[in-house]
Parts: sequence; C-alpha cells; structure tokens
Amino acid sequence: MWTPSSIRFGAFLAPYHPLDADPALQLRRDLDLMEHLDHLGFDEAWMGEHHSTGAEIVPAPDLFIAAAAERTRHIRFGTGVVSLPYHHPLVTADRITQLDLQTRGRVIFGTGPGKIPLDAHMMGIDPSDQRRRQGEALAAILPLLRGEQVTMETDWFTLRDARAQLPTYDPAGIEVAAASTISPNGSVLAGTHGLSLLSLAASSPSGFDALDRNWGVYEKTCAEHGHRADRSTWRLVNPIFLAESRADAERAVSRRIGAMAAYVNRQTGQRPVWAETPRGIIDQWRNETLGEFGQAIIGTPDEAVAQIERLIDKTGGFGTLLILHVDMADWEATKRSYELFAAEVVPHFKNRNRGREASLQYAEDHHELLVGRLVTALTKAHTDYYGTAATGV
Repeated sequence: MWTPSSIRFGAFLAPYHPLDADPALQLRRDLDLMEHLDHLGFDEAWMGEHHSTGAEIVPAPDLFIAAAAERTRHIRFGTGVVSLPYHHPLVTADRITQLDLQTRGRVIFGTGPGKIPLDAHMMGIDPSDQRRRQGEALAAILPLLRGEQVTMETDWFTLRDARAQLPTYDPAGIEVAAASTISPNGSVLAGTHGLSLLSLAASSPSGFDALDRNWGVYEKTCAEHGHRADRSTWRLVNPIFLAESRADAERAVSRRIGAMAAYVNRQTGQRPVWAETPRGIIDQWRNETLGEFGQAIIGTPDEAVAQIERLIDKTGGFGTLLILHVDMADWEATKRSYELFAAEVVPHFKNRNRGREASLQYAEDHHELLVGRLVTALTKAHTDYYGTAATGV
C-alpha cells in the first residue's frame, strides 16, 4: 500500500546552464553535485541528452553517468532521457547494458522521443516522426535488453539476427522509463510496454491538471497489455530552490535567473515584459510557468513541503519527487538548497523523527512524575552522602 513515507527524492538535470560561463567548469560542477547528492542521501539523479540551443550541454548522458558513478556509492542514475530516434537501437542497448554493468545496477534507462526542434532539424528528422520512432526503437530495445534475438526493419533502422552480447547486472533487468508531459502519449507508450512513468511537466499548470488523467490512462493501458501499474515507479519533476527565507532565495537566484528566461524566450523570439527584471522572472516562474518547466518553488522548506503535499493530493501518490535542477545560483547557495531539502523536507515525509517527537511528548506529558522522581533521587543521594560523612562510616 502506498504511503507518503515511501516517496523517494532526487534531482533531474537537463542540465540548464547560463551561456556566459565555461562549459568545462559547468560539467565539473554537475559532477560535484552528484557527489553532494550522494552524501546527503538522495535516491536518484537524472541527466538529459541534448545537442543544441546552448543551455543544455550534455549530449551523452551515459558518459556523464559513468563518471558520476565512480564518484558516488549509493545514488541511482537515470538517463533523462535518451532520445531514441537519434540512435540505432542495438547501439543504444549495448551502451546502456555496459553502463548498467559498470555501475553495478545503479542505472534507470529513461527514454523519450527528443525534445529540442533544432536537434531533430540538424539530423534531418521530421518532428512528426519522432514519437513513432520512439515506439519502434522501444519495440527493438526491450527484447534486446532481455537477451533476445531481434530481426526488425523500419524506414530508419535494420536489425538482422541482432543480440546484445552483454547481460544486465540484475537478471531481472534494467528499469526502463518513458517520459510524459501533458498529452497522454507517454502514458500510453509506458503502459503498453510496462515501463515506469516519468512526468516531466508535473508542476506546469496544464501538466499538473493532466497528472491524474494521465495516470488513469497509464493504469488502463497497463491492464490492457497485462502489466501492473505501480505508483512506486512514477516520477514527478518540479523546480525547487531553497534558502532560509524567501528573501534569501530570491537574492541567491536573482543574478543568474535571467539566463533561464533568455533560454526559453530566445527560442521563440519573445520579449515579454516580465523577463526584463529578476523580480519579474521570479514572479512569473512562481505564479505561472517559465516555458515548459512548470511553477517553481523559490523559497523555504515549508513551501517545498506544501507543494509536494499538493502533488500527492492531485495524484493519489507517486514514487519519486525529482527536483528540476537549474544552474541559477552560486555553488555554496546551490549546495545549501539541497542540504535544506535533505535536512527538513525529506524527514517530513519519511517520518524519521516520529520516535524523537514521541519521546519528547512523553517527557512533557509526564514531567511531574519524572521530575519528581529525579528530585527524590537527588535528595536521597544528598542525604545518604552527608549522613555517611557525619557518622564517619
């Protein structure tokens, strides 16, 4: 049975970085963040695949994860996501099984059709074909991951007696997830193949409204294809940045949040008034949405708790909350944001302080008895000592 205490927590990186800093340093900082998350006890970290538009600078999430895995011990890594239409299915299956073995089973294979129009344009791919190609790729990759031989031909790849020669680390296989945004397409694809569901737009107004409907589609499709819909494998993404106060959070992000707005608006040629000042961008992201990323929490741990509870109420329960990570504050403020989340938000849902609260409550409720006994014991010890000293015994 699902309970809030079963929720896991992680981070989702596209990654988004400003265009005015050294990409080599930005990549190192992302690796540093993986170590920090592992140290703090986060469950997962996801890294995306993108090839253009400047801000999202990892074209090979498997390469990044391979490096991050060597720096960490416990955290699991998701490809967030591998754009299946960009790759031959056998090569994709081979690379993910190698990564699974190198990490000793710490990999989640997140899949999608590809997001950025310029990526598809540069590869000569018609955007209207991308979802079809994702489905065709999955039809080939999933049996390859199971060690099966595949012969298959489409208009964009051929497999002849193909087999992945490496096994998965766990004989049960690798967890595979399909990305979903607002339309039910992702839910149908995930349900058809029995994959985990990754809701990328969970906190955008339209994405939030669709959460329960898309889960219903997922449950129905799973049942139709002989799979069981499991809430523990459902992941929701929400932008969150925390500090000790709202004002502290605003100060921390105000210098660099403009780069995020510019990334969104320059692709569409927009020049909205709200994007002219940090205050306007913060208000837009909090109250409306910044592109597809959804409404953000830029504030305190209490606000993060309230938003997660809102997501629970809307969905009826999910498995993992992934913080959409945006490089919009300096390194110390970024680390502090995750420390606050780990220290104050996670324990709220995990009930890790239930025993401590109960212990203090018992002491409060029985203070007269307990303090009375302590006074009696101290009085007796005083009397025994001085009485003995007086008699010389």
